[in-house]
Amino acid sequence: METSGVQVKFSARHGHLDETERHRLDEKVRKLLHFHDRIEMIEVTVDFGQNPHTKEKRVEILVNAEHKHDIVAHADHEEVLSACEAAVEKVKQQLVKYKEKMSDRRPNHRGAES
Repeated sequence: METSGVQVKFSARHGHLDETERHRLDEKVRKLLHFHDRIEMIEVTVDFGQNPHTKEKRVEILVNAEHKHDIVAHADHEEVLSACEAAVEKVKQQLVKYKEKMSDRRPNHRGAES
């Protein structure tokens, strides 16, 4: 799926994502675009066979942002959407931290204060 210049890729291990699930996951991960304006690609991998004893699914999100190494987060939950929401929150925290770090590095253009 691709809109607004950002490519979102979905893949599934040990299972299948139907179109409804893909659409819901797409809505969740596109919220990340509000936190960094230079995201180039988002990859979402859902692993349905992560732990066969607990029936948990693992959602891994990999975000490729311009001028930044890939940001990766994953979360486990019995429901795919809940795992996705938790992983999105982790990526969001990393993006906010990265933006703050970058803004701290910028020189103060207001002039030298003594």
